[in-house]
Amino acid sequence: MEHEPPDAKLTPGLYIVATPIGNLGDITLRAVDVLSRCDVVACEDTRVTGKLLRHLGISKPLRRYDDHAADNDRTRLIDTMRARAVALVSDAGTPLISDPGYRLVRDARAAEIPVTILPGPCAAIAGLTLSGLPNDRFLFAGFLPNRDKARGDVLDELGGVQATLVFYETGPRLVKSLAAIGETMSRRRIAVARELTKLHEDCRSGTAAELAEHYAAHPPKGEIVLLIGPPEDVPADAVDADALLREALAEMKPSHAAGKVARATGLDRRKLYARAMELRAE
Repeated sequence: MEHEPPDAKLTPGLYIVATPIGNLGDITLRAVDVLSRCDVVACEDTRVTGKLLRHLGISKPLRRYDDHAADNDRTRLIDTMRARAVALVSDAGTPLISDPGYRLVRDARAAEIPVTILPGPCAAIAGLTLSGLPNDRFLFAGFLPNRDKARGDVLDELGGVQATLVFYETGPRLVKSLAAIGETMSRRRIAVARELTKLHEDCRSGTAAELAEHYAAHPPKGEIVLLIGPPEDVPADAVDADALLREALAEMKPSHAAGKVARATGLDRRKLYARAMELRAE
């Protein structure tokens, strides 16, 4: 959509509006303008969004749209967009980033309804920039699964990616997630970013074991961005691969042992697998 004069009625359609992740001062001027002039605000939690709008001195009809929204809820919003301006917000940050909304955007575009984005705060990007970890390549993967096996499977799948891994996490689950990371990526640099943009903003880095020990003694609160640095290139002569493989083979089959050592050292997984097979045959 083209830029419109501040007092003009908004063009009907969908406006994706990023909102603060903590500090309410991070709301953009453009977001305030669109929220002031839109006809309807679609949101995850009317209480959370209502608090933000009251802070901004704005009163608008609110429609709940979250992960539990039915197809007919989405259809009604699409129909509304044909004649009215609908702003989509999440409880905090940029909508659709680990938040509901992509189906709404997909269906709006399929219906040829104008869609525009108002960029702004995003916890994943804020945590990445604060962490000090490499950010030329990164992979955002949402929340780690809650169950141990599923969590381990995801870490196995992503451990070899040559990029910083970015996850969202909660305080009660953090220590378990750090322990799982430590089992397969013990040498990787980890960062935990908490309370982003708030008074007690904090970013702590170290190994998974170091951070697990710290947060076990100091249980964290609030929403968390958990980051895993990329695999480091380690000279082959600086790593006792055989010792690491033997240790891993005591608990797992060769393919998994090779994967674990590859993630920990950055060595070639195929060569490690071949060596693991030799060691098992000894």
